[in-house]
Amino acid sequence: MSSLVQSVDWLAIAPPTLAAVVGLVVLVADLFIGEEKKAVLGWVSVAGLAASALLLLPLRDGDRATFCLTGDAHACSYTADRFTLVIQFLVLGGALLAALLSVTALKDANKDLPEGEFWFLLLSSAAGAALLPASRDLATLIVALEVASLPAFALVGIKRGDKKSSEAALKFFLSSVTATAVSLMGVSFIYATTGSLYLTQIADKIQHVDGQFHTLAQTGVVLTLVGFAFKTAAVPFHFWVPDTYVGAPLPIAAYLSVVGKAVGFSGLILVTVVALPSYGDVWGPALAVLAALTMTVGNVGALRQQATRAYSAVRLLAWSSVGQAGYLLVPIASAAYSKDADKAIGSTVAYALMYAVVNLGAFAVAALVARTSPLNRISDYRGLYARSPLSALILGFFLLCLAGLPPGIIGLFAKVTVFAAAVDAGLGWLAVVMAVNVVIALFYYLQWTTLLFRAPEGESEKHRVPAPLTAAIALTAVLGIALSGAPQLVLRFSATGLF
Repeated sequence: MSSLVQSVDWLAIAPPTLAAVVGLVVLVADLFIGEEKKAVLGWVSVAGLAASALLLLPLRDGDRATFCLTGDAHACSYTADRFTLVIQFLVLGGALLAALLSVTALKDANKDLPEGEFWFLLLSSAAGAALLPASRDLATLIVALEVASLPAFALVGIKRGDKKSSEAALKFFLSSVTATAVSLMGVSFIYATTGSLYLTQIADKIQHVDGQFHTLAQTGVVLTLVGFAFKTAAVPFHFWVPDTYVGAPLPIAAYLSVVGKAVGFSGLILVTVVALPSYGDVWGPALAVLAALTMTVGNVGALRQQATRAYSAVRLLAWSSVGQAGYLLVPIASAAYSKDADKAIGSTVAYALMYAVVNLGAFAVAALVARTSPLNRISDYRGLYARSPLSALILGFFLLCLAGLPPGIIGLFAKVTVFAAAVDAGLGWLAVVMAVNVVIALFYYLQWTTLLFRAPEGESEKHRVPAPLTAAIALTAVLGIALSGAPQLVLRFSATGLF
């Protein structure tokens, strides 16, 4: 009789496990540390996230799997393959940069934000987000999704006595719980028709579903996609994004814009391309339409932002992130039609890496401006070059990357890669919609960029930039410039190896 005890590959699960352990250490340490030494918790958290990211290095040479069925070595709950490692690098790197921004934000908040709880929630969410791309069964996938999401609700509403923050958290929570309930129903339908939760077994068994259960299986596919569409902020599941970004502390908005999206897209890829490739005729057209709607609504929403409105800079970045989500959906939809699904998914991962670097950088400069202009209006950026020339040049570079214009070569390269994925898959109409949206986006990105170099209104004051904020801005700037110099590195790094 074969043993039912599963072996555990501790090295494979080390990155998310370390983040979770450091989170628990911070939570317990918070009980014994005096108020004057709470800042230590932030640096312990930053070190923990950096160490978690470094633990990816020993895993880079090959595929590792653990928590496998004793009778089927290919049915595993956790797999550390190339795709997993790239997304975990994106998640842990994004969380690390958000943590650097948070060190300054917590100091500026002057005890309005509870430090111990903040760091515990951030590390817990990062651990769940790092677990998700490695999940290869639907139960682990949903649990990882919720571990990443539940702390994020609390982080959005963590500002004490701030009605805007509480309202944003409530809206985020209610819409997310609804989407999760719908996707759980979809998972139960898929399990009912296949008798398995493992993605590799589902891919095989769902092709042989009895005719009477075919409609149930299709319904399960659609409902499961809804939960992940919400996480990616795809239209019409995007309505929570602008208010949530404005209500949340700015580092958490940055975290959600990058890590939250990575969670949604990696889950979406695993459910569609790995578990349900034979149902490409269901999810392919659905994701293509979602991509077109998402990029259009997001860019039009960003275009409508008024420069003098309170928090208009954050709102523009929020709507921009919705538009960028549309571009990220294009290669996933293309994978349903393409002969080389791995290449199509690689395009999404490459775009996600570019977007993560430049969007976190833009939020870092926004956090710098917010220290002197708490309302963070677009008009507050007028004359930034006179106050802080380097910050203005860096923000201008990030905005040009997001627009896909030189010298932001990495942005142009990423957009061409996504565009090529749509054309190769025969989705010419989607490529045309994307081209139109890129032109729309050019307008508001260039409008903001030119504002940075206009003559300032009134006296221009220079302010000292805290070291953690300087580190976040410098790190994203160096990465963005390096990748613009050698954009082919992104595509080589993002080759997923899912098949």
